[in-house]
Amino acid sequence: MFRWFERRLDPYPMDVPGMPPRGFWAFLLHYSHGAVRWLILLAIGSSLIAVVEVALFGYLGDLVNRLSDTPRDQFWQEEGTRLIAMGALLLIVFPLLNALTSMVMHQTLLGNFPQRVRWQAHRYLLRQSVGYFQDEFAGRIAQRLMQTALAVREVAMKMMDVASYVLVYFLGALVLAASQDWRLALPFAAWGIAYAVMLWQIVPRLGRVSQAQADARSAMTGQIVDSYTNIATVKLFSHSDREEAWVRRGMDRFLQTVHGQMRLSALQDILLTVINVALTAAVTAVGLMLWTRGAISVGAVAVAVPLAMRLNNMSHWIMWEFAALFENVGTVRDGINSLALPRAVRDDPAALPLVTKEGAVRFEGVTFRYGAQIADRPMPVLDDLNLSIAPGERIGLVGRSGAGKSTLLNLLLRFHDLEGGRILIDGQDIAQVTQESLRAAIGVVTQDTSLLHRSIRDNITYGRPGASDDEVMAAARLAEAQDFIPILSDSQGRRGLDAHVGERGVKLSGGQRQRIAIARVALKDAPILVLDEATSALDSEVEAAIQSRLDMLMQGKTVIAIAHRLSTIAAMDRLVVMEAGKIVEEGSHAELLAQGGIYARLWQRQSGGFIGVDEEQTGPSASAAE
Repeated sequence: MFRWFERRLDPYPMDVPGMPPRGFWAFLLHYSHGAVRWLILLAIGSSLIAVVEVALFGYLGDLVNRLSDTPRDQFWQEEGTRLIAMGALLLIVFPLLNALTSMVMHQTLLGNFPQRVRWQAHRYLLRQSVGYFQDEFAGRIAQRLMQTALAVREVAMKMMDVASYVLVYFLGALVLAASQDWRLALPFAAWGIAYAVMLWQIVPRLGRVSQAQADARSAMTGQIVDSYTNIATVKLFSHSDREEAWVRRGMDRFLQTVHGQMRLSALQDILLTVINVALTAAVTAVGLMLWTRGAISVGAVAVAVPLAMRLNNMSHWIMWEFAALFENVGTVRDGINSLALPRAVRDDPAALPLVTKEGAVRFEGVTFRYGAQIADRPMPVLDDLNLSIAPGERIGLVGRSGAGKSTLLNLLLRFHDLEGGRILIDGQDIAQVTQESLRAAIGVVTQDTSLLHRSIRDNITYGRPGASDDEVMAAARLAEAQDFIPILSDSQGRRGLDAHVGERGVKLSGGQRQRIAIARVALKDAPILVLDEATSALDSEVEAAIQSRLDMLMQGKTVIAIAHRLSTIAAMDRLVVMEAGKIVEEGSHAELLAQGGIYARLWQRQSGGFIGVDEEQTGPSASAAE
């Protein structure tokens, strides 16, 4: 029975995730899709439970009257049928309704509903552009994802469950009291008006405070995660005190929102107590007055006073439920600001998978600047750049920092859209193909290697899921990683390929991370290979050992390589020298040396094989973003 209800709502729908709407109600409906019928069933069940409870209260008054008016020897004969019906309502119908709503709530919705929201939102965020993640703390994004999923569930369920139960219960109590005497219903009506005014005045304020609190909480979490993620830097610079002060500012901002929330909660509790005791006193006084005048029976008093006390007890629960509802409304609104954002880089609706036959790459009139959408537009990083790379050709990109080399590679990977021009792979405009197929055709090893907090095997097979251990170790040998992998271990006792590498690979040295990254790309075996300072983290001995393996890796591939250590790319088929977003020189190593231009000067100024800083290099290109 439990399993049947648990399977009614799929927590992992495979629909293509679209951008969530920016409007609150539209956002809520977007993520409630699929759960609506179960939310409606929950509301119906809660409403029926409220009706049954009020009906039982109503019968209590009749029972008191009949106990006083009916002779004892005739009581069961006259009242037996109604007693059996009410007994069935109490012992059978009420438990069944409660069981149904409980199953729908706990088995179908409480677990599956937020998981469904997390899954859909996570799938959408995974396809966000790289710039989205560069602009936010990873911990903050994750915190908002988790908070929003729970908040969507709470808002939807409280509206359908609590709101329907409370509305039906209060209206039933009002009708029940009025059915005895209209004057008996007046205290309930006055209480309802006062209660509604208090909800209207206080609860929305709690929602606004909650939105600020959700933002402050996610920011605080992001700050803490940032400190932990960069703990090595914190310790190297002996800045534990500085980190404490920075995080404390975030904690203080969060604490101020908590204090604001607690003030409103205290005010709410005080006012609620006042109107509750007023309700009980008023109902008792009116009931006794009407009874002494013979307007109502003793049974009516016996129903009205306990009903007022029941509402008294319920009101605190109702208020907290509505307060929690508006707190979650605030959390959802805060989540909308992070989750319902358009993708900066989107696939064309008619995009087809990239078909790579030879691996020819061509840049035609490429122009790009970061922040091009801003009115005060910065200088272009790339300006009308043209470059053709033949299939299987190996080129090296050379230039000072800020020349635009890494930007060119990021555009090839379509991490950003061009401002002008186009990029072609085997004659196909990369803006017209799917991003997944584009990046599947390109193997990349970067200077800043980041590994997943998983096993060595998982990290290497990220290049080709499903590869055998023999294929994994073959790729590791190509990357000169075969010696250190068998001796790796982690805190859980896992060794070799099963050892986990820590967050971003912190348990490995820079050189070891770089070799794992090279093995990953070797296993991927993509037709286009991008090397962005691929050997920068390796010492000279390991670099020399791996260079011949890299030559094997590059065979039959179109290669674009960046290296400040010019000796590592001097043997490329062609070197392309960039300056201020333009190509200023092209040719082989020998040809460029013979020209005596920028490349020749860079070569001469190297110390230990690195590009020196040209003292004549000034202006925007010296500091432009890579």
